[in-house]
Amino acid sequence: MSLLSAAMNRIQPSATIAISNKARELKAAGRDVIALAAGEPDFETPDNIKDAAIKAIRDGQTRYTAVDGIPELKAAIVAKFKRENGLTYKPSQITVGTGGKQVLFNALVATVDVGDEVIIPAPYWVSYPDIVQFAGGTVVPVETKLEDNFKLKPEALEAAITPKTKWLIFNSPSNPSGAAYSRAEMRALTDVLVKHPQVLILTDDMYEHLVYDGFEFVTPAQVEPSLYDRTLTMNGVSKAYCMTGWRIGYAGGPEKLIKAIGTLQSQSTSNPNSIAQWAAVEALNGPQDFIAANNEVFKERRDLAVSMLNQASGITCPKPEGAFYVYPSCAGVIGKTTAGGKKIATDEDFATELLDAEGVAVVHGSAFGLGPAFRISYATATKDVEEACLRIQRFCGSLR
Repeated sequence: MSLLSAAMNRIQPSATIAISNKARELKAAGRDVIALAAGEPDFETPDNIKDAAIKAIRDGQTRYTAVDGIPELKAAIVAKFKRENGLTYKPSQITVGTGGKQVLFNALVATVDVGDEVIIPAPYWVSYPDIVQFAGGTVVPVETKLEDNFKLKPEALEAAITPKTKWLIFNSPSNPSGAAYSRAEMRALTDVLVKHPQVLILTDDMYEHLVYDGFEFVTPAQVEPSLYDRTLTMNGVSKAYCMTGWRIGYAGGPEKLIKAIGTLQSQSTSNPNSIAQWAAVEALNGPQDFIAANNEVFKERRDLAVSMLNQASGITCPKPEGAFYVYPSCAGVIGKTTAGGKKIATDEDFATELLDAEGVAVVHGSAFGLGPAFRISYATATKDVEEACLRIQRFCGSLR
């Protein structure tokens, strides 16, 4: 009899977390390491949000709450969806979890059976396929192309749909590519989905507010209201509100699905942290002006990284519309050899040798389902982004 369940054989540890942990270990050992693996803003949580958390503690808001969120937070989420996305939900259609990852996990485990197919555009966030596989589903990756800025094309979506398709997982702006879909691009995809009523849509809007150059964010049910009853619209406070450690994610969707998510959560973690929930109420209801100010810094870092990476030998880096990642191709260095005589056969080799030679931690593209490439998070100090890109230029220039 095996100690571990068969489900554990279907998943792997998160590649992004593994790289981040390795970078921390090297730093602790005295290495000069610039870690560009984690998707975590370097800005502090705004003071008004911190103050709301402190007030909640002092007011005694430290006990169990409703499993899937306090009424005040659900009301703030309802108002946010209406104000920013034109989507009307009732509190009974809202769920709050311990981060967006728990919401996604709950939704997929609650709905996916063995044999169900889940379409995931590649490159994708590393956790999507593992969660699907843990639930017993079949991942159907649909590769995108660099020349299309890593955006899913409607004809590719159409070709991937079968009678077994249960979900499309959709992420805009994208982790890892930063690709974001315009209203016209979104309309082309929703036109396909309208023709296939058995397909549910799980849209991950976590990077909604992190867009640049006047880009207008839209979400699928906003563009095509007929998809409303089969769409789970997920979001959270981690990225735009600089609250990664607070662990609050949320979603709006069909009441039957939301109830099932609540049942699953009641038998796993129960309620999200009570203090973090009150902080999230203030995040959603309070001042929003700091987001635009932060985005100006992110945009400068994006432009710096794209420019410098495109000057590195063998690297091609498209300019993304959103999030705080770039996803350069390293196809031009595959097959080359390092100064120490090691051959770069894969993008994982590239990331490994870059970390060893220059102390720059990036995540290899094959972890996101599409290589040869690598992901850089520029949600870190501008001087570190610049220095890391200089080191990447030097490393690529040393390859033969």
